[in-house]
Amino acid sequence: MSSLAARLPASSLLPATRYAARYSSGPPSKRPKTAIFFPGHGVQRVGMIEPWLKAYPRTVKPMLEEVDDVLRMPLSRIIAEGPNASLNATENSQPAIMATSYIILRVLENEFGFRTEQRVDFTLGHSLGEFAALVAGGYLNFQDALKMVRKRGEVMASATKLATETTGGAMGMVALVTEDENRLRALVKGIYEFIGLSTEGSKYNSSEDVPGVQQVFIANINSKNQIVLAGSIEKINTLLTNLRQFGGHDPRAVRLSSESPFHSLMMRPAQDFMKRILMTPSSITNEDIVNFPARLPCISNVTARPFKSRADLKDLLARQCTETVRWWESVRYLDQEEQVQRWIGIGPGKVGRNLVGKEVGMKGQVKGGGVWGITSPQEAEECIRALDETEEYADHHA
Repeated sequence: MSSLAARLPASSLLPATRYAARYSSGPPSKRPKTAIFFPGHGVQRVGMIEPWLKAYPRTVKPMLEEVDDVLRMPLSRIIAEGPNASLNATENSQPAIMATSYIILRVLENEFGFRTEQRVDFTLGHSLGEFAALVAGGYLNFQDALKMVRKRGEVMASATKLATETTGGAMGMVALVTEDENRLRALVKGIYEFIGLSTEGSKYNSSEDVPGVQQVFIANINSKNQIVLAGSIEKINTLLTNLRQFGGHDPRAVRLSSESPFHSLMMRPAQDFMKRILMTPSSITNEDIVNFPARLPCISNVTARPFKSRADLKDLLARQCTETVRWWESVRYLDQEEQVQRWIGIGPGKVGRNLVGKEVGMKGQVKGGGVWGITSPQEAEECIRALDETEEYADHHA
């Protein structure tokens, strides 16, 4: 536990707690469909939990103590004090992001009277964020998910080290940005052709005889004009040269801070680990680690559709380690087919909110809907007020 936590009095709460009674009666019958979403790897920063701890120690302090106790290590101190090198280590950053995201949701529930089951229709998370979404939806126990993410991060770090040693070159991820949706689709097709895959679905079949460390993979399809590649940086650069010289593509390329090739075959050890642990009884209840059905539908990164069954969830959550995150399609599904009008990003960073806002064409509140990102106590207050206003608007225009 950080030294700050020990100094905080239990009464140091923001005035936002006065909203708890106002919002605890449940949503109106005609409220807009709502999705909550959680961020993935890369949004971590030293001190990201401190504003929440200072404002709401009654909720946050016990949860941070629980995190340290479950993991048997002072993760809360690393989150609060760093150093950056420690927090950015995959085995630390991933549980830190997941824990922080879920703690913020608990603050909304405990301090603002936000009833997730009554005010939310879907949960989803980008990559790592899928674990927080599954906890929020009731599919995974928080403690089980925390252990899983920590161990998964350790396996991913080891897999990255092995891939780097095998190839003798740097691993990582590179974001590619195009002008529009049509150019993105053509770019994706060109990439699959270059790496010898005729279709997106053939990824596994054609990879059986070729070491994963020799390949480039489309790790994320984030929006109508952005994808992320993962793999050998040298091979990614070769791919970009080929696309520019022979494919007529010239996307803007930005190397990401990650040194791991997430969502590629280099992460096969993590997939194998996930398959094993998902078959293990919960350390909390000694029952199946996955609850199904659960409280809220949760969207899979792999299929961009809700999980269908307990077996489906286990399979897809393991495969998520090596397969493409279909974030753009997930948001489009909820926007166009499910008619979701309110989007609430919960957790550190604004990347997810910006991607969702770009796709659904909303920034902030727009009459009966909107896109919000809750990264600070002030934004939590603003979002809760806005949700109430959109529900009143929906009631009046029903």
